[in-house]
Amino acid sequence: MEKKRLGFWEIWNMSFGFMGIQFGWGLQMANMSSIYENLGAKPEEIPGLWLAAPLTGLLVQPIIGYMSDRTWSPRWGRRRPYFLVGAILSSLCLILMPNSSALWMAAGLLWILDSSINISMEPFRAFVADKLPVDQRTVGFSMQSFFIGIGATIASALPWIFTNVFNVSNTAANGQVADNVKWSFYIGAIAFLGAVLYTVFTTKEYPPSELDNRTKVLEQKKGFGAGVEEIVHAIMHMPKLMKQLALVQFVTWPGLFLMWFYYTPTVSVEIFGGTSGTEAYAAGQAFAGLTYSFENVITFVFALSLPFLASKFGKKRTHFICLLIGGLGLMAINWVGGQENSWTLFVIMACVGIAWSSILSMPYAMLADCLPENKIGIYMGIFNFFIVLPEIIASLFFGSIMEHVLHGSRMAAVTVGGGLLVLAALLTLTISERTALKGAAEA
Repeated sequence: MEKKRLGFWEIWNMSFGFMGIQFGWGLQMANMSSIYENLGAKPEEIPGLWLAAPLTGLLVQPIIGYMSDRTWSPRWGRRRPYFLVGAILSSLCLILMPNSSALWMAAGLLWILDSSINISMEPFRAFVADKLPVDQRTVGFSMQSFFIGIGATIASALPWIFTNVFNVSNTAANGQVADNVKWSFYIGAIAFLGAVLYTVFTTKEYPPSELDNRTKVLEQKKGFGAGVEEIVHAIMHMPKLMKQLALVQFVTWPGLFLMWFYYTPTVSVEIFGGTSGTEAYAAGQAFAGLTYSFENVITFVFALSLPFLASKFGKKRTHFICLLIGGLGLMAINWVGGQENSWTLFVIMACVGIAWSSILSMPYAMLADCLPENKIGIYMGIFNFFIVLPEIIASLFFGSIMEHVLHGSRMAAVTVGGGLLVLAALLTLTISERTALKGAAEA
């Protein structure tokens, strides 16, 4: 079918829920490693404590994509039921997380939180391709980046705001989480659920009768065996462009994970000179959250320019430039020095924000062009294999590298992450965007 072009506010409404989802991601990315250290984790143990979440995501993402392709409710639609269920579960986890009393509890809640976020997030990616014509998809994914940036900006800054505006304590005894982090997670839970509810109640979806191949898809056999068979078939028959993008993702995301694992501890320990439980460590943690917030300001501001840049330079070259800027920026953390030069972290994270804005939109905009309409959900889920597989590898093996090669240097780990983003930028140049429409036809 020929989909109608949507107006600005319609695209706004369908993307608004992504702001809530980013409260979940933003709070964990800025705070989880420090929470783990507060609960007694050593630097080399941090990657392993993130492991359960990607292992679950490896299963959850394609299954949710497969199920959402085949779901239809006259009241709730196809993708929106998953937005809502994921938001409810994620909000509960965000409330419980800062009350963790042991490492195993925090790691278990992170596992459930990531799984729940994925239940909401994966259908949101397919939602753009469902509702928008091809020439508006870059705008749709860029709008998602815009809201992701806003959500992450607020989420990352919340601990600093609670301490510096509301005078909430930023320190806690060993084995506990500071009150400013607790209240940040509580506010995040409310924001997550509220933003998703806004999209659920302000956006409608095309019913099966209006989607060319969806009616036939919904009549196909269902069940666990059929789902596994189709997921395996889809993996074996990925469009060529998707395979090229998958390689770029496979290198990009380990770089991001290393930043999320070690950036905040780097600032707290190696730049602010603190140790777990000290004022200097808490100040570094809060300052790192503030720079994360600034990164996400850049993310949502820069997202506004992405449709223009993509139309002028092409999606591939736009993504190459953004990744290169982000990678070089992260590597520059070695020249920050001590706390007196901590302001340069804002420059570094601005570079990361440019990369992050593109990572959240350009690969998906390129991918959507090569996917068949009746399998968008399942392919979006499979595409995220190439996010969670690198996280699993990093979680399993980087702890040993951290201990025996980098000798516990958190800053060195962040530098390796920057180098991986530079490599991903170079791999982006191998993508052939001309295969997009051909891939969609063959799939």
